[in-house]
Amino acid sequence: MSDEVRPGHVRVRLDLSYDGTEFSGWAKQAGGRRTVQGQIEDALRTVTRSGETTYELTVAGRTDAGVHARGQVAHVDLPAGLWAEHREKLLKRLAGRLPKDVRVWALTEAPAGFDARFAALWRRYVYRVGDQPGGVDPLLRGHVLWHDWALDVAAMDAAAKSLIGEHDFAAYAKRREGATTVREILDFGVRRRSDGVVEIEVRADAFCHNQVRSMVGALLFVGDGHRDVDWPRRVLDARVRDSAVHVVRPHGLTLEEVGYPAAGLLAERQRQARRVRGPVH
Repeated sequence: MSDEVRPGHVRVRLDLSYDGTEFSGWAKQAGGRRTVQGQIEDALRTVTRSGETTYELTVAGRTDAGVHARGQVAHVDLPAGLWAEHREKLLKRLAGRLPKDVRVWALTEAPAGFDARFAALWRRYVYRVGDQPGGVDPLLRGHVLWHDWALDVAAMDAAAKSLIGEHDFAAYAKRREGATTVREILDFGVRRRSDGVVEIEVRADAFCHNQVRSMVGALLFVGDGHRDVDWPRRVLDARVRDSAVHVVRPHGLTLEEVGYPAAGLLAERQRQARRVRGPVH
């Protein structure tokens, strides 16, 4: 199991961020596609002079192609001797080796029971949308979706609130063989910033593939008047994919933060997260 650190190794936590525009997502892929995991593992191998040895990263949340991260968390298990040799200069060396669209901000020895994925209590995402008639500020275009209808933020916020709680999100998720679609949304809200950009913020214990972007697509239909405020909840309760729910483009989405319990509760959180959830009635 990934929560067990092999003898003679040290688990290291990485706090990082990246602009997802030019990446084919987080996870390494066949065919030489550029990924965040691949770039960091290559840089780590180079700066530690590890030859052909690759130290594999485990991440809190795998982001899709084009999705950004401001507060991503990962871990890697390094030989204790290698960590002792390089720990003081590793962060700066990575900064010199990594491409400019990915940064590692902190490298810390993780406490016992830490697992970037399974020990996480929640992930917080924000999707940003502009609805001004003239379009999106060119300096924000890589991080804000333009929606060419005026949005009713109050209606969107009410619709978002109706999805809070533990539910089967099959209607908003791309099904994966053997995987449950039950998730718990802890907070969900919509606000308009002073510069006019609409922020759709959601925090949950975990998310299904495409879940956030599908829910945002439903909220946009409410915001521009194409659907009523209760429609997203009716879609949820139906538990089947609705052809009217569109998966919005990835570039408006950013993983902002990942939350973890106190050090003494990490192992218990892992046990809870690894349980198989049953259907919600």
